[in-house]
Amino acid sequence: MPIDSVNMATGSLVLTVNGGSSSVKFALFEAGTPPVRIRSGAIERRPLSEASHDEEVQGLLEWLGGPNELGRISAIGHRVVHGGPKHVDPQLVTPALMADLKAAIPFAPNHLPSEIRLIEALAARLPNMPHVVCFDTAFHQNLPRVASQLPIPRRYESAGVRRYGFHGLSFAYLLEELERQAGPEEASSKIILAHLGAGSSLAAVKGGRCIDTTMGLTPTGGLMMATRTGDLDPGVLLHLMRTEGLTADRLDALVNRESGLLGVSETTADMRDLVSRSGTDPRAEEAINLYCHSVRKGIGAMAAALGGLDTIVFSGGIGEHSPEIRSRICDGLAFLGIDIGIAANEQNESLLTAHSHCPVMVRVIPTDEESMIARTIFRITAKGQHP
Repeated sequence: MPIDSVNMATGSLVLTVNGGSSSVKFALFEAGTPPVRIRSGAIERRPLSEASHDEEVQGLLEWLGGPNELGRISAIGHRVVHGGPKHVDPQLVTPALMADLKAAIPFAPNHLPSEIRLIEALAARLPNMPHVVCFDTAFHQNLPRVASQLPIPRRYESAGVRRYGFHGLSFAYLLEELERQAGPEEASSKIILAHLGAGSSLAAVKGGRCIDTTMGLTPTGGLMMATRTGDLDPGVLLHLMRTEGLTADRLDALVNRESGLLGVSETTADMRDLVSRSGTDPRAEEAINLYCHSVRKGIGAMAAALGGLDTIVFSGGIGEHSPEIRSRICDGLAFLGIDIGIAANEQNESLLTAHSHCPVMVRVIPTDEESMIARTIFRITAKGQHP
């Protein structure tokens, strides 16, 4: 069901809920251009269970401060990683949609169950409130066929097995912010958006349209990540299945929760800790080197898909806050026109480009998925009021 039937009263608020694997982030927004964040917070997530989600919802309601603030909320927006092949655009939560999301769990088994339970728990406590889901795959929905198609038997495509791409809310926000900060000309050029955090991916954008991205059918593919392998020779998995008798569930745990920075370092998935230990622990140094090599290769691939490069935007927890990692990634990419200034990088400035003659602008833009959810809901409901 489209969301333009939601009536947004003057002075009303939108509550955004961003349920991640380790925490639930939420924020209140008033209408504006862009919407104005009033408050935000987070709850650390415990092991998945019906009780834990009820506790999260209770904590959220207490954070809202009672019925007065609740009475001003006109809609609740939820980030949902994957809508499967049937759902991409923002939609009102209905029993039919929830049934479809449950059917789509095989596409994102490490994300969707938690997100579904959180939506259901919040909807049970606020049954008369319109709930809207915003899908992380929406930004990539018009990928060229050559980018979305996978080199497997064609019959699987009809079952929805293709490249979807993720971090879409983050990428959409970054593209809007790039236009606001640098102007429409740069925002319509050849851009690589780099969301680098616990989950990491790149998007190649030309003329405001995503033409390729590193993640694939699931958020496991693409770049090396905190605990995920990223792209991996399928023969490795076949080898482990045959030699160690690994089941599908054990393979899932291996590639999603035991690998990446954590698997290589054998100590931590936190890049900050790895950087601090890199001088004394060769495992930490190798994990960092492998991660940066993965991102650097990804940038080269996305630049090839674009046929050149005008701008690269770093974002996400690592991309925004780690000068060391940005420097290591950019080292050796001078052939693409990437050259960042040492002082600007160390100070986390918004523009890192070394000098005005550099052919590629290198920027740091903090992402804000909650703000993008709010922008989406206010924008579409405004169109519903004023066709």
